Amino acid sequence: MEGALTARDRVGIQDFVLLDETTEAAFLSNLKKRFSKDLIYTYIGTLLVSVNPYKELDIYNMKQMDLYMGVNFFELPPHIYALADNAYHTMLTEFNNHFILISGESGAGKTEASKKILQYYAVSCPSTTLLNTVRDKMLMSNPVLEAFGNAKTLKNYNSSRFGKYMDIQFDSQGDAVGGHILNYMLEKSRVVHQNHGERNFHIFYQLVEGGEEDLLHQLGLERDCQQYNYLTQGECAIVSSINDRNDWKTVKNALQIINIDEINTNHLFGTVASVLHLGNVQFDSDSKGHALLNSNNSELRWLLGVDAHRLQEGLTYRKIEAQKDQVLSPFTIDHAIYARDALAKAIYGQTFTWLVNRINESIENKDSSRKTVIGLLDIYGFEVFYVNSFEQFCINYCNEKLQQLFIQLTLKAEQEEYQAEDIEWEPVQFFNNKIICDLVEEKHRGIISILDEECLRPGDVTDLTFLERLEEKMGNHPHFVTHKLADKMTRKTLERGDFRLLHYAGEVTYCVVGKRNHNVVTQFKSSLLKLTEILMAKEAWYIRCLKSNESKQPGQFDEALIRHQVKYLGLMEHLRVRRAGFAYRRKYEVFLKRYKPLCPATWPHWRGVPADGVEVLVQHLGYLPHEYKMGRTKIFIRHPRTLFATEDAFEKCKHELVKGNYTPSIILFISSATKIETCWRGAQARKERDKRAWAVKVIKKFIKGYMTRGQAKSTDNSEYLAFVRQNYLNRLKGNLPKTVLDKTTWQTPPAVLTEILRKLYYRLMVRKYVRGITPQKKFQLKVLTSSIFKAKKDSYPQSVAQPFVDTRISKYQIHSHNYSVPVIKYDRNGFKPRPRQLILTKTAAYVIEEAKIKQRVLYTSLKGISVSNLTDGMIVFHITCEDRKQKGDLVMQCDHLFEFLTKLAVIANKQNAIKVVQGSIKIEIQAGKESAVDFSTGQEPMVYKAKNGHLMVVR
Repeated sequence: MEGALTARDRVGIQDFVLLDETTEAAFLSNLKKRFSKDLIYTYIGTLLVSVNPYKELDIYNMKQMDLYMGVNFFELPPHIYALADNAYHTMLTEFNNHFILISGESGAGKTEASKKILQYYAVSCPSTTLLNTVRDKMLMSNPVLEAFGNAKTLKNYNSSRFGKYMDIQFDSQGDAVGGHILNYMLEKSRVVHQNHGERNFHIFYQLVEGGEEDLLHQLGLERDCQQYNYLTQGECAIVSSINDRNDWKTVKNALQIINIDEINTNHLFGTVASVLHLGNVQFDSDSKGHALLNSNNSELRWLLGVDAHRLQEGLTYRKIEAQKDQVLSPFTIDHAIYARDALAKAIYGQTFTWLVNRINESIENKDSSRKTVIGLLDIYGFEVFYVNSFEQFCINYCNEKLQQLFIQLTLKAEQEEYQAEDIEWEPVQFFNNKIICDLVEEKHRGIISILDEECLRPGDVTDLTFLERLEEKMGNHPHFVTHKLADKMTRKTLERGDFRLLHYAGEVTYCVVGKRNHNVVTQFKSSLLKLTEILMAKEAWYIRCLKSNESKQPGQFDEALIRHQVKYLGLMEHLRVRRAGFAYRRKYEVFLKRYKPLCPATWPHWRGVPADGVEVLVQHLGYLPHEYKMGRTKIFIRHPRTLFATEDAFEKCKHELVKGNYTPSIILFISSATKIETCWRGAQARKERDKRAWAVKVIKKFIKGYMTRGQAKSTDNSEYLAFVRQNYLNRLKGNLPKTVLDKTTWQTPPAVLTEILRKLYYRLMVRKYVRGITPQKKFQLKVLTSSIFKAKKDSYPQSVAQPFVDTRISKYQIHSHNYSVPVIKYDRNGFKPRPRQLILTKTAAYVIEEAKIKQRVLYTSLKGISVSNLTDGMIVFHITCEDRKQKGDLVMQCDHLFEFLTKLAVIANKQNAIKVVQGSIKIEIQAGKESAVDFSTGQEPMVYKAKNGHLMVVR
């Protein structure tokens, strides 16, 4: 608003709230003055009025985006970026949800406004690769939805023929992380019928004109729009200003970006082609007037892969079910055409819904943490045509509900601000359109309820009987009139099949012909109520779009057309509510900062409470008591003229300072302030320059180090390699393996580091364990060894002097109850020697080969342990063997026999299971198959398979 005050004399008032007169004439005059200077945006408080200039304006570039980022709403001239930015920052600050309602007639620029907001968020929000992907999908959903949901109409070459509500989801950092789209009331009737000068949905023409030859051949299409009935009714299939071929490429690229794969894309285009083929299905009549498919019809074979006979039956007969019997009742040609067109509309409607769902899947945010959202609602504006059909009734009903919501939220916001500031609320006179909403939607009495009842009522039901029911129920309603109920003058303007509603925006006459599809309007009512609930839970921002002229010519301002839209959009109502007695309200700090030079007591500094400073300032300026109110945090000024007088005094004060009409103390102050400001800005600029230079240097050095990371250490890569090592060590510090056997959690080292660190770490863990073994514990183990082997095994005396290391380990980690020792294991078949590692844990013994477990022996299945009485190191584990699939006894040779078996006796509690045997040791190779280990003495120690099949051990 400060910007509005400064610029008011040059280009009108930038905020309608500051108009001296809140009349329609003053409103239009200000709008026209600004439009003549290409200033298409004007505020009504925080509502943005946008007038379509029908030409490109250089106000949407990156420079403009940067200018409006993070700036106070009223600090700069009105712009759509200002509204988008303030909605965004309010959401972040207050962590609540918002929505932006964009409304206006077809061709007023609603779709372009929603695009500008999406583009602004795509540029202004924080950025990562993942988030850029999400934003790309959000942005590229626009051309897809436009292709399938927009069409050329008499008023607009790219008119949205559906309502769209899109939630953009932000995380706590302000990143755009996902979104969701709701669509409302696609104009499906356009699929089968277009008025003269209008086209079907864009995608049909894009497919026929831009589709590749192979694709067209595959779909049975020709590259000629004139061949298809559904594309030629408006007699303008080809439009010079629309490039269908280029748009086709854009749509195909967009479908890839939103993750619709080639198979689904082909199915999608196949469905679109099916609708075109269906429109070419023709009917003849037989001698009884019943509909038959034209004999030349070749279109059925291209229809959705459906059985041609069943489809033919469905298009020419109605199936009637009577108890368990089914009767086929033949259609007339009119009924058959109706059935064909209904099928085409249903197919296209379901396709559009599927497409919206796929887009939602693509942009959905899977993170369940709380998000805040900004919703964009781009929906039909209130419109009146020469003939207003059922769909127009739904559109205007929607706008009636939104106007009701609009007034409710605006009044609510104003009342809450007055209440928060302890300012007495003054009632505002405005048109409350609840009476019209009730007329349409009230249960059992509204138009929709009567339509439902009439459609379900048995008997001969027609459009006129529905109109008669309306007249019975609503004969005395002040906002409803028909030919029968009207006075003589009004009756001349109404046909017998019409009824007229007096909407908030004016009178609209509706034709009842074909309004009997009760399901559609009931579903639309339900979805509209859900939308209203969604919007009521959010903070509201508004953009009202206006058409400057009907011919879409730049520079033309059609005052009658603008007045019509201002009325239909309820802008004067909003202005009156927004004024609510006070034209201007500002926080004390902001008001004092701007106008403090006007009072000696507040200039150059006010040392007290800002509210007191404002009170002193306005008293000095001569404000009368009825001209302002002091709230808790803001000053409220009633009339714009009071504010303009203050602003004029401020401008004069600035000019006086420039001319030199000020005291020596002010000169000294200004001079000092200027010097301090200059020095400060210089210091900040130098600091920023040095910071950027340092950043450039570091980034360049990092890149060079990365590029030479595989070379020998040098000045180019030394810091980078040090960074890599340090980063690796920091990551490794919190993720060290707990056991040597753990080969998966050790982080992969960079090329500049070797595996030596892993080996050092394993040795350290082993050393810690070994040092934890006390002499007392070692002595106890020696005593246990003596009790088992003394005077029983010949090699025992030589082992007494050898200390127990208490761990035998190569590269295997051990805990306090683990033990590892190298052994030679002999196969059961052939007794071939195999070097292995044997590890004892709390519950089992493991035979290991290169970190692979070859056999596990549970202590519970270990029924005995045998050794010979000689000096050999042979050990036999006798294992319970219940079937042939199980492995039998385990035969091993160990150089640390006494230490190993003592450790096993302790861990597994097997002291009594160890037996010293003289002669042979019987072994069970598998269940039911036995052998033996024989012992003898000789000149050289040997272990081999004897002729008798036993294992011979010579010592």
